[in-house]
Amino acid sequence: MARRPTIADVAKLAGVSRATVSFVLNNRPGVAADTQQRVRSAAEELGWTPSSSARALSTGRVRAVGLVLAREPELLGTDPFFPAFMAGIETVISETGDGLMLQMSRPENEVDTYRRLAADRRVDGVFLTDLRTGDPRPALVAELGLPAVAVGAGAGTGLATVNLDDRPAVRKAVHHLAGLGHRDIAYVAGPEEFVHARRRRQAWSEALAEAGLPEGTLLPGGFTAEGGARATRMLLERPAPPTAIVYGNDLSATAGMAVAQDAGLRLPEDLSVVGFDDVPLASYTNPPMTTCRANPVSWGRASAQALVELIETGTTADVELEPAALVVRGSTGPAPVR
Repeated sequence: MARRPTIADVAKLAGVSRATVSFVLNNRPGVAADTQQRVRSAAEELGWTPSSSARALSTGRVRAVGLVLAREPELLGTDPFFPAFMAGIETVISETGDGLMLQMSRPENEVDTYRRLAADRRVDGVFLTDLRTGDPRPALVAELGLPAVAVGAGAGTGLATVNLDDRPAVRKAVHHLAGLGHRDIAYVAGPEEFVHARRRRQAWSEALAEAGLPEGTLLPGGFTAEGGARATRMLLERPAPPTAIVYGNDLSATAGMAVAQDAGLRLPEDLSVVGFDDVPLASYTNPPMTTCRANPVSWGRASAQALVELIETGTTADVELEPAALVVRGSTGPAPVR
């Protein structure tokens, strides 16, 4: 049986974004006439037609997509990842005429938050981020009939996914440090219940074994500045502190760098530091931070394109982004002689 053509196929043939295709095929203004003609010709050539589920979904749309974050509201402004992720979303939905509804929720109220969004028809679909082991949300959104894209979840959710393999960059970070002579490489981890935090921690542990190094010290950091600072103090208070620390994200790494410098350590002469995400601030720390580039803007853009297509057509393909890459800057250097 031949595969049904998708919006992605039309976009590729017409040489435009999927969001632009959605804009044209839903007769919304703002697209140049020659672009509209290319899109409609491509759709006709491919035999694209909206599915019956897509017609149902598009009836009475509220023109909003939702992002529910189960964390304290005050923490959102301190973590640069999500503002960048939302900026990527906005680059797409600004073309489609949709809005982004951000809903903060305490973890114990998370399920009720999704139920309210669906019951009140406040959004047409949602992004699921920070997927956890045994996460109830994929089954919940299926029960609610709420279109959803799982971000960074890996396989097995039953939902459309937008993934990025973060493990190669973490492994390269450990091998980079080992090549500089570091033998004691600690790790400050994100919340263990998060699938992506667990992947990064496992990659650190596996890379130590690959490099023939002993298991390093593992401490929780929670992806927060406070957690990163607290873990760094504990590591530096050890009788034999590590010579290098890899952090689960840039926010905890930035705080760790400040703690180390307040303690009189020179970076990287006395301690090497590696973060994860490569948020804009990472290249402006002192010294500039070696980190793993995941490009949250691209995550947001790809996630929004997938969700818009899912809402408009009832289907979308999984997306695998370029793996995270190690970006070497001034916060890593040769291991100190002790």
